[in-house]
Amino acid sequence: MGKLDGRVVIVTGAARGQGEQEARLFAAEGARVVVADVLDDQGEALAKEIGAKYVHLDVGREDDWRAAVATAEDVYGRVDGLVNNAGILRFNTLLDTPLDEFMQVVRVNQVGCFLGIRAVAPGMSDGGTIVNTASYTGLTGMAAVGAYAATKHAVVGLTRVAALELAGRGIRVNAVCPGAIDTAMSNPARLDPGADQEEAARGLDRLYRKLVPLGRAGQPEEVARLALFLTSEESSYITGQPFVIDGGWLAGVSVI
Repeated sequence: MGKLDGRVVIVTGAARGQGEQEARLFAAEGARVVVADVLDDQGEALAKEIGAKYVHLDVGREDDWRAAVATAEDVYGRVDGLVNNAGILRFNTLLDTPLDEFMQVVRVNQVGCFLGIRAVAPGMSDGGTIVNTASYTGLTGMAAVGAYAATKHAVVGLTRVAALELAGRGIRVNAVCPGAIDTAMSNPARLDPGADQEEAARGLDRLYRKLVPLGRAGQPEEVARLALFLTSEESSYITGQPFVIDGGWLAGVSVI
């Protein structure tokens, strides 16, 4: 018996990184997964591999959300869960951040989460679950990622409001707040064929050993396990909460 047997779950940004691992784990635990992304080739390949349904979804577009939910309902009959995982990260100081760049991050990270909740919740089965992907930076500050941090703070706020408004139907809404996770988002060199992958990995390893008490980056599979917990009955009395998964980074600064 899987922890999600028979449940229908949409996972956004599921073609790679955390979303891919969430889709894989959820399918392995018995869920009927809708893999949603804008990376069509990768998303379709993953869906075929794990026995899921792929939908093209730009999370900042209302029409795409309506189509994705309609497809899930047509194929599987209903939607029981949503993982709002899709997100983007841009590095820049606030004073050097162009408005277009700031709004691009807002559109994907913040508006995408809002549209997902609004599109899925009305037709969601009572007792459903929504897991929003916030961030370590949704609970504290970090230089050079102002747009990202602003949107992830907003995701935490949206999570709490949605939890209050949907509690009457037994729909639980929580947020995962990852710290440094070893994906292409935190390590763009992964997407650059010309980059020295080993040197990039060594540089990040040195950084994580300084910043993260556990001395390493997290793995996307670890975030997927937290998302599974919040989507399963194991978290049946938890709603409206941000769950930090950061190797102890937020705990404070070590001086020894």
